[in-house]
Amino acid sequence: MATTEQPTNLDTSSNNVTANGNPSTHQQKLDEATRGMSHEEKAAATNAARFGYGPLAHMRTAEGALLPAFGGEFQPGLYKPVEGRKFANPAPLGLSAFALTTFVLSLINLNTRGLAGVNPIVIGLAFGYGGLVQLLAGMWEIAVGNTFGGTALSSYGGFWISFAITLTPGGFQVVSTIESEGGGKAVLNSLGLYLMGWFIFTFILLLCTLKSTVAFFFLFFVLDLAFLMLGIAYLRPVNGEPSPGCTRAGGAFGILAAFAAWYNALAGIADTSNSFFIIPVAHFPWSEKGKASRAEKRDIEHQA
Repeated sequence: MATTEQPTNLDTSSNNVTANGNPSTHQQKLDEATRGMSHEEKAAATNAARFGYGPLAHMRTAEGALLPAFGGEFQPGLYKPVEGRKFANPAPLGLSAFALTTFVLSLINLNTRGLAGVNPIVIGLAFGYGGLVQLLAGMWEIAVGNTFGGTALSSYGGFWISFAITLTPGGFQVVSTIESEGGGKAVLNSLGLYLMGWFIFTFILLLCTLKSTVAFFFLFFVLDLAFLMLGIAYLRPVNGEPSPGCTRAGGAFGILAAFAAWYNALAGIADTSNSFFIIPVAHFPWSEKGKASRAEKRDIEHQA
């Protein structure tokens, strides 16, 4: 008595094509099964159905699904969704803390309403919101497994705390100590090197956003320019004061960074349950999401 091996999974659809003579139905099923896959994964799935690779095929499963880069989650690349998350997405909180503190300082750097120089209101924000709250958000990012978000938010939280400690009037006497030992020029050079260090760190993070979204990359790009301009302002003083032109340029880039951070924060907060619109996020063409979109578009054109 002859026996017939029972085909499984996608291979069943391949055999049905031969038996039923309806390739369009098979193609529709295959398209549904591979929707959302990259071009390489879709090719692997097609070959698996055709040649019987079975479980050895390189296919994305529900357990291993990866989400595309998203500034609202502070994720610069493909990432695994957090299963059974016990608390909310911490990225918008950290982004908002960074944005507001940067916004106020940048307005002062632009000499808005004659408020040039370090204003005590910034010190309070730097300690409480830009510092403490952003540092906590960074720790929560580490708890959800986001290395980039944890590193960035915790570091910039530390930046604001160290900024406030250094410039607290009559507090920790950091500036007065430097001035008593090296004069006013030493203070300017010290602050300039401090800002240049943050320029280098931000540039490192910027490199990690090249395959993310335009808004996410733009945030770190303008922030990096803000640190650069402010660093130059202190290292190239005019009449013993930070260069007014470079300071204003740093303030302008800081304003852009603040609004970019708020934009990414809103993208992480707004959804169909609380907003009438969803914030658009544009992926770079060379990102994984961009490649998958182009591959899907090509497949649709080939089927037409």
